Amino acid sequence: MPEELFPDLFRELIPLPKNPLRAVNSYVIRGDGRFLIIDTGMNRPECGGAMEEYLKVLQVDLTRTDFFITHFHADHLGLVSELFQPTSNIYMSAPDDRSFRDPEHWNGMAATARINGFPEADISTAIDRHPGFKYHARHNFTTTFLREGDTIRIGDYTLTCIETPGHTRGHMCLYEQRKKLLFSGDHILETITPNISLWAENEDPLFAYLQSLDKIYNYDVAHVLPGHREPFFHYCKRIDELKRHHDARNDEILSILREGKKTAYAVASRMTWDIDCKRWKDFPLPQQWFAGGEALAHLQYLQGKGKVKRKLRDETAFFSLI
Repeated sequence: MPEELFPDLFRELIPLPKNPLRAVNSYVIRGDGRFLIIDTGMNRPECGGAMEEYLKVLQVDLTRTDFFITHFHADHLGLVSELFQPTSNIYMSAPDDRSFRDPEHWNGMAATARINGFPEADISTAIDRHPGFKYHARHNFTTTFLREGDTIRIGDYTLTCIETPGHTRGHMCLYEQRKKLLFSGDHILETITPNISLWAENEDPLFAYLQSLDKIYNYDVAHVLPGHREPFFHYCKRIDELKRHHDARNDEILSILREGKKTAYAVASRMTWDIDCKRWKDFPLPQQWFAGGEALAHLQYLQGKGKVKRKLRDETAFFSLI
């Protein structure tokens, strides 16, 4: 059943079966004759059924409903293509809309995996099993782009957009200043850490993510409404914890590289992961994929800090200490 967090602001857990995230938080704000849904779940029957019941209980009229998508990942965007109506606005950032619509998105990820040591035999299987590939939205809707400082007004809520790149290029949070609420998407989560992955050349998502954490640190926030797990209130404390987590990750990678040069895939296989598998080879392929992307993001960040160097040999990238 939907939970009313604040007047006319509701949350429902949309299930993500056989996924470590378990569920995505979908928020509904009820205004005068109109509704706003923040994030939707994956485009799969289990999510669709839960969303249908959610909207039925709240008596949401989809013909009078708009959608705000914090970022383009399938667990947040996927179901919108089944929900929107000709009268709907679908709000998202332009960078994430481009990523979502890029016909070379998965080919580019495959190429990055290949050059960074991911076994060739596993690449296509990993993509085929990737929930973002299997359960994404159909490309049949028009997006209304929002940027830093733009506002959405719905009922008693005025939501200001904050650009927070890192988890994705165009990740965006919503801030309600008077009520001190932050819809944080996957930028800040409480009991789990957002996955910061690199799947393209010439980017540094971890650097962008840490900058985005610093950017929002001094906002006056009393309640964080995240994309996953429970809402929470210890805002600055959690930001500090996330920064320490990435410092520890960097230290762990530097320790691994003291043994000698390694690919990002090899580094990932030696890192500590919170997953119920004793050996790297027992990790499900999608989890190996996420781990490899996170290891690569940290290696790119350390390269930018002048602590690690990258060298190509036989079309494979190896990282070593400077």
